[in-house]
Amino acid sequence: MEIEGIDLSIVSTELLSLQKTNALMALIKSISGIRGTIGGAPGEALTPVDIVSFTCAYVERMRIRRPKTRHKVVVGRDARISGEMVRQLVCGTLMACGVDVVDIGLASTPTTEMAVTFEGADGGIILTASHNPREWNALKLLDERGEFLDAQEGAALLEVAARGGFSFAPVDALGTLTEHDYTDAHIDAVLALEAVDTEAVRKAGFTVVLDAINSVGGIIMPRLLERLGVRCIVLNGEATGDFAHNPEPLPAHLTALSDRVVREKADLGISVDPDVDRLAFICENGEPFVEENTLVSVAAYLFEEVCRKADALGISREEAAAPYRLVSCSNLSSSRALRDVTEQFGGTYKASAVGEVNVTALMHREKALIGGEGNGGVIYPALHYGRDAMVGVALFLSNLAHKKITVSELKNTYPQYAIAKKKIELPDRSLVGVVFDRLKTYFPDGTVDETDGVKITFEAARKWVHLRPSNTEPIVRIYAEAPDAAAAEALAGEVVSMARTLLP
Repeated sequence: MEIEGIDLSIVSTELLSLQKTNALMALIKSISGIRGTIGGAPGEALTPVDIVSFTCAYVERMRIRRPKTRHKVVVGRDARISGEMVRQLVCGTLMACGVDVVDIGLASTPTTEMAVTFEGADGGIILTASHNPREWNALKLLDERGEFLDAQEGAALLEVAARGGFSFAPVDALGTLTEHDYTDAHIDAVLALEAVDTEAVRKAGFTVVLDAINSVGGIIMPRLLERLGVRCIVLNGEATGDFAHNPEPLPAHLTALSDRVVREKADLGISVDPDVDRLAFICENGEPFVEENTLVSVAAYLFEEVCRKADALGISREEAAAPYRLVSCSNLSSSRALRDVTEQFGGTYKASAVGEVNVTALMHREKALIGGEGNGGVIYPALHYGRDAMVGVALFLSNLAHKKITVSELKNTYPQYAIAKKKIELPDRSLVGVVFDRLKTYFPDGTVDETDGVKITFEAARKWVHLRPSNTEPIVRIYAEAPDAAAAEALAGEVVSMARTLLP
């Protein structure tokens, strides 16, 4: 069974529990936090009991990770209807545990991540269920760097939450609560980046249509665009949390945005998800720029800027990229196009297991210049290690302003690929290994990668297929990419047919 609007395959550990009594009542505990539908019984949905328990576990692990007398935690939230209720529970519990709270109110996920470092805090909690529907909410947990907890720390936190038995601070040791808005500080940091050419964007005189999906994108994105000198027409800009359509920024959900771009004769359309860490563009003709191309376009621009700087200063590209390296990173299920453009500029591409925390860990190790995920998530370390739609927009518009072409023309400058997504239902999880073992021998001309499930790459044909097991049910997810949609569908379909011959 799948839960609408949530891709459980992105959870990067087997330490995940899913309990549900029906499609509208679910609770998911993973290394990245806790998320679920509002209402119901404890342990079966995201209830006050679960929120308090998980917040206490986070504090206990934070004290072990950072032993000191007093701790500070930043709390930010998207505009979900349940957000204020969850905020009060989380902030109150932190204070009851003796933790000082900096409440930054309605804020994007990347703003909350950056606020942790702005404050010199010991961690942060983001109250958002990302692109999930309105009935969902979640607690996403950050470390002192404003980054998601790694797998080891997340697993330890789950154990603490399961154990329970928490104690609270006496009255004289209760935490304090202060409020601070970091939206403008976030925008200031984006505009201060060397690669963001504010003057070029101003001179270009762009008009954009923004779909803010009735969440915090309607607060921060118009401010950013105004300071870039961009005329912004806002759709669904009021931060009510009552989403006007399915909040995942996929083409099928963005028809109103596409129509408005054409009607307004705008240069492009911009869509963000409720917590503004994912980004999708619409071309001036109303066609999707394609979500996978968000990261590809930004990466290509940054590599071009490194080359330009190297030529202007008479230094090597490696010196021009310092303190980073000419490396890009994404996960194994993201488009090959990122690798293509990276190698075009003499760089190196690296892939991680699926999941933002895995991508950022790889980027740290490789000192990558740019990274992210094919779902429209741009991670630019010069700003911070987290998916950030604001920096994605600023870099994309800088690129567009320099090239002086339309968005559809820009799209055609990048390698063209298509991705097909399918799944195989298994009678039980033990058959996952059987399917994977067969796949490794089924395509003898392919290169096998077992970093995350099994991925087979066919270099000469410029295509690949990636199988990953679900963490919650006996199914295998299949992603296939090829230079055209027909070839991608054929490859994915062939794998499905092969797998079915192995099943009872």
